[in-house]
Amino acid sequence: MTKDIEPKLKLISDYLRLKSNEMFIIPAYQRPYSWTSWEHCDKLWQDILAFISTGDEDPYFFGTIIADCSERNDKGYIQLIDGQQRTTTFLLLIKALQLQLEKKISEIPNTEESAQIKAGLQDSYNMILDILYKTDRDGEKRYKISKDEKLKAQIVLLENDSINEIYKTELHSILIANNFFEAEKLCAKIPRKQKDNKYTNFFRNFKFFYNKLEGLYESTKLNQFAKTFLNKCQVIEIRSWQIEQAITMFNSLNSTGMPLSDTDIISARLFSHASEDRETFKCRWNEFIQLANDLCAQKIVSPESILQQYMYIYRAQKKEYINPTTQTADVTTPGLRKFYLSKEDELLKKPLSLCGKLSKIGRIWNIIKEYPIVKLLFKFNDNARIYLVSYLFRYNEDEITPSLVQPIATCLLRLFTILELVEAGFSSSRFKTFLFAENIKLVNPDIDISEIADDFTQHITKTWDNPAELYQDILNYDKNVLVYLNEYLFAKEKKLPFYITDTANVEHIMPASGQNIDSIRTDAKIGSTDEFDVIVQKIGNKILLEENINKSIGNEWFKTKKQSSVKNKTGYKDSNYNIAQALVNYSTDLWTVDDINAATQKVAQRITKFVFGDDND
Repeated sequence: MTKDIEPKLKLISDYLRLKSNEMFIIPAYQRPYSWTSWEHCDKLWQDILAFISTGDEDPYFFGTIIADCSERNDKGYIQLIDGQQRTTTFLLLIKALQLQLEKKISEIPNTEESAQIKAGLQDSYNMILDILYKTDRDGEKRYKISKDEKLKAQIVLLENDSINEIYKTELHSILIANNFFEAEKLCAKIPRKQKDNKYTNFFRNFKFFYNKLEGLYESTKLNQFAKTFLNKCQVIEIRSWQIEQAITMFNSLNSTGMPLSDTDIISARLFSHASEDRETFKCRWNEFIQLANDLCAQKIVSPESILQQYMYIYRAQKKEYINPTTQTADVTTPGLRKFYLSKEDELLKKPLSLCGKLSKIGRIWNIIKEYPIVKLLFKFNDNARIYLVSYLFRYNEDEITPSLVQPIATCLLRLFTILELVEAGFSSSRFKTFLFAENIKLVNPDIDISEIADDFTQHITKTWDNPAELYQDILNYDKNVLVYLNEYLFAKEKKLPFYITDTANVEHIMPASGQNIDSIRTDAKIGSTDEFDVIVQKIGNKILLEENINKSIGNEWFKTKKQSSVKNKTGYKDSNYNIAQALVNYSTDLWTVDDINAATQKVAQRITKFVFGDDND
């Protein structure tokens, strides 16, 4: 009888441990590997650490994998219909674990005292090799493969048949590498990308895990992480032997069968506690949801993010962020459901009160959403919104004005500017730990903003004690967020109104492409295309410009851009942005590499001065 569906609850170690004839396959129609280190991998990492911190004996569940085995036969193909992103990421994580475990084992001396620790590390290490080498716990086979590079290269755990994936071999290159630097050398470099951005998601995510595991410097912590991930984390693997059935399951789970959101579940629980106030609650809750959905459509906040923001406010008010034993910030954060349904379920027993607080947060966002300084802050990491609203929540809505928002927004802009520049995520202790502790002051109406601003200054100057390094990072910066900050700081410097719209474009003064590009490059005194590709992305070559003006001037010469008015065409002189206006009267009609470098230095000086607290409002 032909097999139908075979669902199994599996530990990660068992899910990834394939038989010698088995292989994960990414089908041709699948999207490319798209998980990012700063979003998906960071969440995975934080979830595992949070689970470890709980000491929970029950396994941690990572979701469902749907696999099509209809072409399995003797080939052992396990085609991933749903789960390719997680599976690929799991493999990158265990490879990073293997290399870090190997380093730790080699560093531990062969003494009687360290024998137990070393044996524990070796057990985890062998388990990972069994996965990577498909040895089925055969120690002799494991040893043989580890010493034979040809045999190692022949072992393929996942083959990517996706027509959308450009870097098909990169995962395999990482998995067979003997060390981190070999993996880095084997991975493809993407043209026109600078620093760490020159690599694909495969290597960036591998590097993310490798560096994170490096931080678990104590051997016991590293092994605890390895054993938790391999032996206490689970997935449900659903294998189907009919491809149509597998795809139907995927569509059902991800399309028609939409799971209840956190907001749905919390609102239902609130309604059940409303009793005789149900009609009043229903009316107020609907008003809240309508406001939150309107804000969500404007990309300000969603109902779920408002629930999250109040969780942060409430915990700060209760001083839950401070560990009573160590008196240091505790950055562990429960999920929304756990917080509202179990940890602080008393909140749900006062539905009208909680609804009022959530609505207040929504109304605050509705008031401040058009403030230019807030629009600027929106360009930065989303976590900045949590701490902005935490501070404003202490005020009545009729007290909120641009002048009230300015000082706290400035504090957050300074810190999140650094986050934009450094190779560290928000979860780094330099950001998250500080802000968690500071949130206790942010929600306290008795603490003046001047004290909070001093805390930010002290933290920044103490943590980043060398402004020259930050200055250099800005010189090499090739993204766009700080272009908006530079416009703000220029306006502040010249005592001009700061102007920003949702449709602002980032304009390259020296065009990055176009039919005139060769002539423009020659006039700019740039010899090679490689040099040109770098120079045009510098922050000194970028300004803000209205969308219609940017489209009008296209890739014209600098002289044409700044003066323009040929029939329907417009130029810098027609812009409301201050830097564009300033360029109208630029001393020459040529924009060269020297001009870009000089402008970049001015921007770097301006932003560095701002970050380190000089001349801030």
